[in-house]
This record gives sequence, C-alpha cells and structure tokens, in this order.
Amino acid sequence: MRPEILNPLFAGSDTLKGVGPKLEKPLDRLGLTRVRDFVFHLPERFIDRRVIANLDEATVGENVVVELTPTQYRASRSGRGPFNVMATDAIGNVVSLTYFGRASFSAKKSLPLNEKRWVAGRIDQYGDMLQIVHPDHVEEAGSAALATTCEPVYALSEGLTQNRLIAMIEQALGEVPDLPEWIEPSQLEKRQWPAWRDALILAHRGPHKAARDRLAYDELFASALALMLVKADNRRRKGVPLRSDGRLRDRLKLPFELTGAQKRSVSEIEGDLAQNHPMLRLLQGDVGSGKTAVALHAMLIAVESGAQAAMLAPTEILARQHYETLVEMARGTGIEIAVLTGRDKGKARESILMGLLDGSIDVIVGTHAIFQDSVAYRNLALVVIDEQHRFGVNQRLLLQQKARGTAHCLAMTATPIPRTLTLAQYGEMEVSKLDELPPGRQPIDTRVVPTERMGDVVGALRRHVGEEKQAYWVCPMVREHETEDIAAAEERFETLRAALGEQAVTMVHGQLPADVKDANMARFASGEVAVLVATTVIEVGVNVPNASLMVIEQAERFGLAQLHQLRGRVGRGAEKSVCLLLRGDALSETGRERLALMRETQDGFRLAEEDLRLRGGGEILGTRQSGEQAFELATPEQITELLEVAHDDARLLMERDGGLTASRGEAARIALYLFERDYGVQLLRGG
Repeated sequence: MRPEILNPLFAGSDTLKGVGPKLEKPLDRLGLTRVRDFVFHLPERFIDRRVIANLDEATVGENVVVELTPTQYRASRSGRGPFNVMATDAIGNVVSLTYFGRASFSAKKSLPLNEKRWVAGRIDQYGDMLQIVHPDHVEEAGSAALATTCEPVYALSEGLTQNRLIAMIEQALGEVPDLPEWIEPSQLEKRQWPAWRDALILAHRGPHKAARDRLAYDELFASALALMLVKADNRRRKGVPLRSDGRLRDRLKLPFELTGAQKRSVSEIEGDLAQNHPMLRLLQGDVGSGKTAVALHAMLIAVESGAQAAMLAPTEILARQHYETLVEMARGTGIEIAVLTGRDKGKARESILMGLLDGSIDVIVGTHAIFQDSVAYRNLALVVIDEQHRFGVNQRLLLQQKARGTAHCLAMTATPIPRTLTLAQYGEMEVSKLDELPPGRQPIDTRVVPTERMGDVVGALRRHVGEEKQAYWVCPMVREHETEDIAAAEERFETLRAALGEQAVTMVHGQLPADVKDANMARFASGEVAVLVATTVIEVGVNVPNASLMVIEQAERFGLAQLHQLRGRVGRGAEKSVCLLLRGDALSETGRERLALMRETQDGFRLAEEDLRLRGGGEILGTRQSGEQAFELATPEQITELLEVAHDDARLLMERDGGLTASRGEAARIALYLFERDYGVQLLRGG
C-alpha cells in the first residue's frame, strides 16, 4: 500500500486548476498525468533577465525587462509579413515589438497605443532598428509575472505554452508534502544538501546545483535500494538447479568456433544454472558479437536437464528471425523449437499450446504472447529476454512469476552500456560481457560526407540498388517534435521513390500502425524492396544480411551509442559494408569529435563510454522508443558522480541501519513509492 502522505502527489492532473480535456493530449505527450509528474518535470534551462530603465542600458542579445509605450502599429501590405508594434522607452529610444503569424491579433490587445507596459524579452537588431521578437511577457505595472528575473524554461508539446505550464507546476508545488529524511545524516551534512521539499522547489526557481544533485541522488538511492531488495529476494527463492551432461551441445555443428568471450559467458551461465536459486544474469554483447549462440547453449543446458526454455523478443519480426536462426543452429541436436506470436491463431496455435503443456516442445520463441494466461508449460526453467532495455524490472519479475517463480533468467542487450549505467539499471543482475567479435567479420567502412553532396549519395545508392543490394536510409531526429521527424522521413521517402522507382523503397516510422510497420519491415527483410527509409525506430537486432549500405542524415544530431546501433544494421553478410554519415554545415566541436570517433573505432563499449563523456546524456540506450525510461531526474553525469555513493548508502541502510523497519528505513520505504520503485517493497514478506 502506498503511504498516505504521498496521496496528494499521485492525484490525477485534472485536480489542478486549468487542466481540462483540451490539455489532456499535450500533457499526456509529456507524461504529465499526475501531480507528481509536474513537480518532477524540471526546467531545461533558465532565462536570466535584467530590469533596465531604458534601452541605452541593454546590449544586443540580452534578455531584459523594460517599460515601453506603444506608439504605432505597422502591418505588411500583403498581410503575410510580420506585424510590428513601434514603442518608445522612457528617454525616447524606439524599438519594434515584432509578431509573426496569428500572434498579431493578440498584440493589439496586450499593447494598446499610448499606454505604458512592462515588456520582457530578448533585444535583437534588425538593420538599424532594435527589436524584440515575440516578447515573453507584456504586463501592466506591478504584475507578478515580471517579479522574477530568473524564469524557468520547460520542455513543451504542441498545444501547451510556457505560461500555462508554469502556472500548473506552481500549483503542483503547493501540493508537495514535507517527507521524513531517508539520506544518511553524515552524507547530508557533507554535501550540504537541502531537505527534499526545499530541493524540489529550489530546482524550479533557478540553476541550483545542490538541489538538482540532491533530487538525482534520491532517485538513484531508491533505485539502488529496490535492486538490492530484488537481488536479496532472488537469493531467498528456491530455483531448480539445472545440471546437464552436455549431450545436446556435443551434437551442435556451428559453422564457427566460439570466441573466448562466448566460452567464458557460457561457463558463467552454466555455473549460475547449477545453483539452487534462480539465475539473474545480463549478457551484454556488441552488435554481431554472437549473443544468440550463447543463448542457444544456455537453452540446451535447460533441455539437457529435462526442462523447457523460452526466448522473449520485443517484436514479432525479431521473434520470427530468432526462431529461424535457432532452428538453423540447432539442426543436429534433434530438439523441438516453436514460435508463438499474437498473429498465430486457430489450430496452429492450439497445437503449440498442447506441445508446451505436454513437453514435446523444448524451446519456444515469441513475443509477450508466450506469457499470456492461456499459455501453460510442463516445466519451464529458463527465460531468455532479448533486447533487455525494452523490458523494465517490473516486467522481468512478472515473467519469472509466470514460470512459478522459479525460472532462471538470462537477459540480453546489444547496446553496450557504460559500467555506471549498467550498475544503475541492472544492479540486481550479474553481468557477462561479450567484448570480442567473431573472427572473419569485416569492418564497416565509415565515411563522413557533407550534406551538399546529397546528389552524389543518391547516385551511389542508385548504383548500389542496381547491383541487387539493399540499403537503409535513416532520417534526422528532431528531438522536440516527432511530427518533424516523420515529415523529414516522408519527404526523403518521396524523393528516393522518384529517384529509384516506387517499388524500390518502403518506409517505417513511429506513427505507422504496428501491422503496417511490421509488413513494411518484412518486405525489406525478405528482399522484396531495396531501400528502407526510417526515423530512429529501426528495430535493433533486425538482421538483413543483404543490406550493406547505411545512410544516416544529419548524423551530428545523434549520440554515439545510437549511431553505433544504426551502423550495426549493416555488415551482417559476406559483402563489404559502408556507412555514410551525412553531416550538416553547423557542426559543433562535440559533433565533430563524435563523427571522428565513429570513423576511428567500431568498439561499442568504448563508444558508449565516450558518449557519456561527450554529451552526458541523450538516449544512452539507443532508441527513444525503448521500454522503461530508467531515470526521470538523474542525468548521466549525475549517475556517474553519485551512483556509487547512493549504492553504498542503500547497502548501509540494509546491513547496518535495520533495513526498512527502522526509522530511516520507514522514510526509505516512502522514497521507493515516490520514485515508483515499489516493486522492491512488494518482494518483502508482508511488505
């Protein structure tokens, strides 16, 4: 049960004044559905303004607050240009307050001629004229809106303005209760951090590092504590030891020798499976490092022990692809492998369900369909989860419970993750790393090409397709507006269809219906179409060996981890593969360094560490479409700086300070619910 003190924070957003049905969608897009979400929606930056007596005191580019008197309205003759309100300051300097589009209607209303108004905005220069484009605020004297010279700027979605969101967040902050302290007292004193409620309010008022760090620490502490509780609970659970004789693995006839890293990982997994508590292990492997072969060895150990294994993939295409790969690899062993997705119906589905129940199917591969209530197993002992970052801890626990709480769990991710982030997100798991590539894999030729050579790139693509090869074309990510991503992808799709022929190109993006997206991906995977245009939703792990060219537009907008993931879609066949990184003109120092690193190395683990160093953020785990967002408040820099301290504090609480039953533990229990890590509490007997 959630502690009562938190109820005001978990009330719906409609309890805030001014939130009606019209704002439901824009708020939903930002994930603002409860009061708690508003107070955790921290400002992206702050605008510092200076109050000035007249425009002589201002410099161009500065944000100011100044008293002005509107003297004249000027509209363009065509009605399409800007609407200008000419105004003077206290000593007669003239400034143009410039509005574009429909904003001109409200400009007259807020700036009546010959009446003084306080105007807040950025001073710019257009020709000889000073101007303020779309003033941030226009108020009469004494307005509260101008009382603050440091104003927060929040992430928005279409249909929402800064002023409205600020008003809602202010209301939400009024609902924040005082909570008991869960941080170890000496730690609090050493860091000089404010109390939790004070920190939250300060974080919305200005760039207060101590407040932001305190909030990040709280989230990391709750996460570390929950993962410790999961790990401790796992040790208490009874698992079925899987001790195998190797007879099926001896029959494996793989066309390659396992690498040292693969052999080491198989040995670690075999050791875990032989224990009498369930395995919880993460297999981290770079693109193409051979995770599937390691997973097959693990599943064969289960089958050799008289049990069944299940492999869960995030999408139907990936599930069917894994099925085909496993059938091919396990051909000599005689085991029965089946695939089950939401698409399977009727007799085919019934037959698979019977096979799982009577044990004639040894290994099942599928989407979430394999864990529906109607699916029962004779003896499921191992669950392999592919693309682990799509499934949060909650989902992992749910899957284990489906297998009567005794199943061993091997999670896999193709995204190399820096060590600190591994600890933050998978702290309850042991980790195996595949840090060497199988012999014979050709390096991918990575080149950086300026956008003005777009014509040459399209020409190269035409030649590539003419040789019956396939290619990916990834469109830029415009972080603020997904609609712009899709518009960019649709425009590129049309130009490439015009250049290569309508039947040669298909497209996927996040807003296509799932069945259309799957069908388009399947047409590309089968070789029916030559070019796949996509936003960043390309499924991690989709294997198209004939695709040997990857074009990434405006590559400087992507993080290293994401560029590396996208590059990993090619280089899967015998053909030499090329990755073209198209860069824009305005290349920052970080962007330049990022693209140079992509040319220099294909080591995903090194790139992940560099990604963390270079941009301290972005989506370190690859796609925006990934499952659970790991942290709301903690940035990657804060994770690097504070995680180990938070981890030690959580351990101290469990080992020295009486766990969740003593007074600090009671406060920590509130933190687990506040940061929605209460799955840790659910595991405690009677918790």
